Amino acid sequence: MPTGVALRDVREQLFAAAERVLLRDGPSALTSRAVTTEAGCAKGVLHRHFADFDEFLAELVRDRTARITGQGAGLRARAGTGTVADNLTAALSDLFGSVALAVVSLVTARDELRAALRRTGTVGVPVLTEATATVAAYLAAERDLGRLAADADTDTLALMLIGGGHLLFAGRDGTAPDADAVRSVVSTAIAGAIRFSSPAGETDAGG
Repeated sequence: MPTGVALRDVREQLFAAAERVLLRDGPSALTSRAVTTEAGCAKGVLHRHFADFDEFLAELVRDRTARITGQGAGLRARAGTGTVADNLTAALSDLFGSVALAVVSLVTARDELRAALRRTGTVGVPVLTEATATVAAYLAAERDLGRLAADADTDTLALMLIGGGHLLFAGRDGTAPDADAVRSVVSTAIAGAIRFSSPAGETDAGG
């Protein structure tokens, strides 16, 4: 097997194991021994591929937040279709999946991890920063299509949506809020900016 393929396989095996520990036991239980035990491999395997455990966690965070970019492309592709509220409701539910929330809690809990991320130029809180940029780009696309007011402050709206979404999804013991609760947050946030829900001119407020 080529070395590059083997490395990707080992990294993903360790990342997946770290996710399981994080989701099951929380940030405080995430140690190198817990990860390698969960992955079913020797402890030395992790240290052969990463300088230290915080570098491993930093790579885990970067890998998982990179997925937000893919979700963002899908959200922007929906601009001009459906309703803005429905698109954002679905996007927040996708963005704040259990893994994303766990990554936010991990970054918040570990000073050494935040320092490792800053050394590579990461700013803000990973996941939340990428999610905000993703939503802002989608809102800007909808504004360009005329479905949001021309003076809509898409950056501020994105901050409101991600902040509200995070508060709504976090701390629920693994139980996601229902779609109506998410839609209520979305509809309230965009109420002052919405114009039309579809090219045909239906109002978003009417669902």
